[in-house]
Amino acid sequence: MQEVGEVQRLAKRVAGLKPSGIRKFFDIVATMKDVISLGIGEPDFTTPKPILDAGIRSLQNGETHYTSNHGKAELRQGIADSLQKLYKVKYDPANEIVATVGVSEALYLTFTAVLEPGDEVIIPTPCFVPYQAEVILAGGVPVENPARLENNFTIDPDDIRKAITPRTKVIFIGYPSNPTGAVAPREVMLEIGKIAEQHDLIVVSDEIYDRLVYDFEHVCFPALDESLKRRTILLGGFSKAYAMTGWRIGYACGPADIIQGMVRIHQYTIMSAPTTAQDAAIEALKTGEPHVQSMVAEYDRRRRLLVSGLNRLGLSTFEPRGAFYTFPNIRASGMDDETFAETLLKEEGVAVVPGNAFGPGGEGFVRACYATEYSQIEEALRRMERFMSRHG
Repeated sequence: MQEVGEVQRLAKRVAGLKPSGIRKFFDIVATMKDVISLGIGEPDFTTPKPILDAGIRSLQNGETHYTSNHGKAELRQGIADSLQKLYKVKYDPANEIVATVGVSEALYLTFTAVLEPGDEVIIPTPCFVPYQAEVILAGGVPVENPARLENNFTIDPDDIRKAITPRTKVIFIGYPSNPTGAVAPREVMLEIGKIAEQHDLIVVSDEIYDRLVYDFEHVCFPALDESLKRRTILLGGFSKAYAMTGWRIGYACGPADIIQGMVRIHQYTIMSAPTTAQDAAIEALKTGEPHVQSMVAEYDRRRRLLVSGLNRLGLSTFEPRGAFYTFPNIRASGMDDETFAETLLKEEGVAVVPGNAFGPGGEGFVRACYATEYSQIEEALRRMERFMSRHG
């Protein structure tokens, strides 16, 4: 009997997906001892106690059933109120907001809802690893558009213009940026808005790191103009600002027709976001602000330590204004980014992620995350100093 190969059985769009460069690297880390990780992109803080307590109460009170496909009305109202307070942008919680299983599900719902086979999505790179994969899984074509260091890794609107074809359907933006920490200034966002209107394109804006900015304004894209809001899908969540990565709770806001299409997919694939996580998120919106500010202040302290330390070692690092990542240039080592990361891990037990894992424009850089204890960052810099004394 003839054996059927695995690739033959998989859909081509799945078989063709590249393995995550991040996961590959941390499979190695998992086998080693005494490693300081500057690699994993999640808060090192535990979820604040009032939020934890709300989740526990939810379970104890028997809140263990499905909710509305859209998510609990109280959560959607809380999200709407928060966006209105922070950015003066209004969404109707009844039909313009859906609670999702993190921003990752929101990405899946968005692209599945709006893309026809062959539709193109312009994606600035380097970027969060799943963006291109989510487009491919939805039948679309990711068009990678590298940002440059001379622009502090914010995309040049002229490069977006040049990338537009008759098949372009979506401009995707994600600021503050993972992996670079870049934050796009208002004038860049306004120019992207003009391009979207000129070519009648949808804009998808991933703003999961919106609360993590340092001495810089976060520009909420749909808040720029009412006409832009009508063509924008805003993605956000609780993982980063409230240290709730494991709760898996996020949201999407947008025009009612698109959100209703996303809910239709959501009800057939997920049903509803986790009820316990929804209740915890409601509490986060009510009482979490002091905890957010405390964590942001500590991230800022670590950011300044890591940026100054990397520059002192000859690893030129532009100042990140958001998220919790630095993106140092490692060419002074004489290595490419993958060799640098592997050698640093093996010789000194410090884990960073090669920049090429994040797409075009990441080559020659590594991502070093400061969502780890201050003392651990100090020790990582001491180890990297030894490393650079041998390889610099």
